[in-house]
Amino acid sequence: MPVRPAELDRLTVAEAADRYVELVRARTLTGALSPATAEVYARDVGTLVELAGADVVLDDLTGADVDAILLAFARKPDGRTTAGRSASGTAAKGVGPGQSPSSQARFRRSISALFKHAALAGWVQLNPMTRSAVTAKERGGLRPERRALTREQAQGLIGAARELPQAQTGQNKRRDQRTELRDAVIVLLLTTVGPRVSELVRANVEDFFTNDGVRYWRIFGKGGRTRDVPLPGDVALVLQEYLARGRPDGQDKALLLSWRGRRLARGDVQAVIDRVQRRVDPDQRRTVTPHGLRHTTATHLLADAVDMDAVRRVLGHSDLSTLGRYRDDLPGELEVAMRTHPLLRDRPPT
Repeated sequence: MPVRPAELDRLTVAEAADRYVELVRARTLTGALSPATAEVYARDVGTLVELAGADVVLDDLTGADVDAILLAFARKPDGRTTAGRSASGTAAKGVGPGQSPSSQARFRRSISALFKHAALAGWVQLNPMTRSAVTAKERGGLRPERRALTREQAQGLIGAARELPQAQTGQNKRRDQRTELRDAVIVLLLTTVGPRVSELVRANVEDFFTNDGVRYWRIFGKGGRTRDVPLPGDVALVLQEYLARGRPDGQDKALLLSWRGRRLARGDVQAVIDRVQRRVDPDQRRTVTPHGLRHTTATHLLADAVDMDAVRRVLGHSDLSTLGRYRDDLPGELEVAMRTHPLLRDRPPT
């Protein structure tokens, strides 16, 4: 069994990549690897350097950093897109703006091999791939394995969103180019209400109303169904502030507008989440998608013993059984459940 060196060699990502690529290419001389395969490894490792940062110390990369790198690679434009277009200018079938699922899986295998070697060579104390929550699926591409944020991660994201209105105050941007309040509304609605991203970008200002002092969002969901969901008080206040001084003036009735006054698209929402995540403490930060925040809402409402039918109505499902797909496991929740067992509360004195 290989023994890991006693001392750690704190190489930068670029230095580690250069050494690893030299070793990979040397294996072509013995016939262990074909030159074409070696060049694929070299190209993927070069992409890792680009996405991680050449001067970052390899051992400083965490599982969350690896998640961010994998998902950033998945969103990189595919170099074959232009070549894959037909004469009419439309993309060829199966060629999209990002990397194909097979390319994503290959990239993950390439950097996994690098980190495995790094752990044995003493370049890292712990292989960060073992802490990664992103898995590769040939048909579906890279997906977060655990989609719901933990309570600490979700609270870190919510805290960063709450601070955005104060950050806007000190900005030197023109008023019509400031998006901090809008970004705060996006993150708070996704994290606390859990709408589908399509429901969020379709929302109009007129869909929000007040009844008996409570702010509601009338959400237009699948199959033409609507649901009125009350907003948490803090979220309602940020929404009101956005409508009063953060939303650009324009003819569009959409709730969420770009600074140019156009309705946001689904892809814009992920960019907003990523931007807010960069303000979160690294110990609480984890890459997440809009759908992952929907899972987060369901998971934590159910974990806090909120009535299942109420959660179903918040999420807009017609059947309680569907909630099972949105309920993710949380670390330590079984221990908490048994520690606060309902049959052992308020025991009569012995």
